[in-house]
Amino acid sequence: MRFIHIADIHLGADPYIGSSRKEKREKEIWTSLERVLEVCESKHVEMLLIAGDLFHRQPLRRELKELDYLFSKLTMTEVVIIAGNHDYLKRDSYYRTFQWSKNVHMILDREIQCVEFPAYSLAIYGMSYDTKQITEECYCDAFAQRRQPYEILLAHGGDDSHIPIKKENLLGLGYDYIAMGHIHKPQIICPDKIAYAGALEPIDKNDTGAHGYIYGEITTKGCRIRFVPFAMRSYIHQTIEVNPSMTEHELKETVAKVIDEKGKENIYKIILDGMRDPEISYNVDTLDPYGNVIEITDQTRPAYQFDKLKEANKGNILGAFVAELEQYPENSMEHQVLCEGVRALMETRRG
Repeated sequence: MRFIHIADIHLGADPYIGSSRKEKREKEIWTSLERVLEVCESKHVEMLLIAGDLFHRQPLRRELKELDYLFSKLTMTEVVIIAGNHDYLKRDSYYRTFQWSKNVHMILDREIQCVEFPAYSLAIYGMSYDTKQITEECYCDAFAQRRQPYEILLAHGGDDSHIPIKKENLLGLGYDYIAMGHIHKPQIICPDKIAYAGALEPIDKNDTGAHGYIYGEITTKGCRIRFVPFAMRSYIHQTIEVNPSMTEHELKETVAKVIDEKGKENIYKIILDGMRDPEISYNVDTLDPYGNVIEITDQTRPAYQFDKLKEANKGNILGAFVAELEQYPENSMEHQVLCEGVRALMETRRG
């Protein structure tokens, strides 16, 4: 029996990408899910497991209709869904009343429920959130009931506010596989036994690294899983080292070159580091050559020649600032504050 495990799709999210690409990125998240369904069809996948946060917020009825249409086109795949902390089952949630196609099965209960598929000798267990936060350890006694030869648990959580989970407890529950959601970074918790699929697409600027889905097979020999990178874009935190000879134009070319090498399709947070010419203050607004830089942090420090400044300014306030600098390491907050003081005094002198 072949399965694909996804989680944290966050349809309807407001991606952290910048206003110029926001609408396009929202559509890309839907497109990425459609691409997963195409894989299900082409590879004859029997089960699509969605381990929570299919939506980023409460789904609209029209969105459920669109989604159900996509699921209904699957000719060989059963879909099993649980609600997570973002799309939890509010009292008036459309999840509660929506009529899914016959191949779609959503667990609508805070208690562990089971969906059986005798044709595949399979039982799938899970529960849905009915509030934004659940602090109880809901899975600690959610033992496999052996209703079918193969059994899978869908679970969502892993931190103090969202169903705390202990690895050793999960291993003792008796499932062939536990499909996890909530943590956006894909993680194999126990080889071929427990895994977080991670977010299908990166949603937040801190969702760095590879994103995709878990592909698995369960046979009489056991379960085998592997992570499949699949995201259309990645969030990349890129540090660029500057030096005192680097001009703003050269820095802009350097940023463009790095993005060319790592992929224009990706989304970047640029961190400027190193020592710059004290006469230069970089205009970070010019450092987005392709419109895919969402944040620029300037951590550069002016490359003052403090010995010469101290000697030339004995007996005045600038000299006193420089002398004070010698007491602190270069990476300290005090050193940075004093450097700003030196810069301000020198700019005042230039008048």
